[in-house]
Amino acid sequence: MRTLTHLAGRRRTTLTVVAAASCLSLLTACGSGDTQPADSSGSGGDSTENKTIVFSPLGLQIPAMQGLAKGVQGMGEAEGYTVIVQDPKLDPQKQVTDLKSVVETGKAGGVWALAVQPSSMTDLVKTAQDKGVPMILNGTPEEFGLDGLGPGLSFSRIDYEAQGQAIGEELGNCINEKLDGKAEVIFEENAPGTAGKEDLESSAKAALAETAPDAKIVSTIVAQDRQSVQTDIGSALQGNPDVTAVLANNDEGALGAVGAFKAAGKELTCVTEAGGNDEVLKLVEDGTIYASVALQFQEDTAQSFKTLTDMMADPEKEGVQLTVPQKVIKAEG
Repeated sequence: MRTLTHLAGRRRTTLTVVAAASCLSLLTACGSGDTQPADSSGSGGDSTENKTIVFSPLGLQIPAMQGLAKGVQGMGEAEGYTVIVQDPKLDPQKQVTDLKSVVETGKAGGVWALAVQPSSMTDLVKTAQDKGVPMILNGTPEEFGLDGLGPGLSFSRIDYEAQGQAIGEELGNCINEKLDGKAEVIFEENAPGTAGKEDLESSAKAALAETAPDAKIVSTIVAQDRQSVQTDIGSALQGNPDVTAVLANNDEGALGAVGAFKAAGKELTCVTEAGGNDEVLKLVEDGTIYASVALQFQEDTAQSFKTLTDMMADPEKEGVQLTVPQKVIKAEG
């Protein structure tokens, strides 16, 4: 998701899967849209314990989500859990319906979900609590319409305010460094209902204005998938031919921006983004993307997996609020 939304790379217990997931490589397909078990034979241990984890990413059409799903499956196998991957296809209603099915039938021993639209899952979360099915979700309780944590319910949040501040500040640094402090900017915003939207966007704009006060946002587009971003930025460039900078909100947004400028035969001097998948980091390394605020999903997956499995072993265990580590990555030199 992220998101990113979190979104990303994952750890197994071996470095091979760490690299595969962290680099967000496609590996093998994680399913065509229906559920797909990592191991239908289940796991060892107490036969009365349901050790099936249902993992629901944002949508498997996003390469980052494919790598993430594969990593979670590998981690589950290594630790003796069966992992079923669902594909919401970026549809919040489909995500809720699919998860409701496995929760209500008792198929899921635990649920790990990256909510497409957190507010759509309020009733599902309450149902899972009533059924004693532990969940770990992206975000905070408030985003799901809840008052706080509870037994068998944990969250892992991205610090969107810090993320936005970093991408705005780094774009300002690039504009100051390469464009003498002046630039016309395209701003990418998230779709309504996206987790952290207000915090990320407001802090990004504030940091950009403070760091490069002579930079001007001349166009705003809604960033969803790479192709739509490329199309929308291409259109924006027709009316704003002097744009040289883009503040992107995620990997797909940044990659779409790079593609749009290339297709238009224009130079994209400054672009920053949040996410940090393998494709983006290669473009950071070669200087195409100035900076990425890279989410450290390897570390987050390790803490999230342990938190969920601890709750599955003891559904009355009080949930916790986790935070996804992140760091700014720029080209060396």
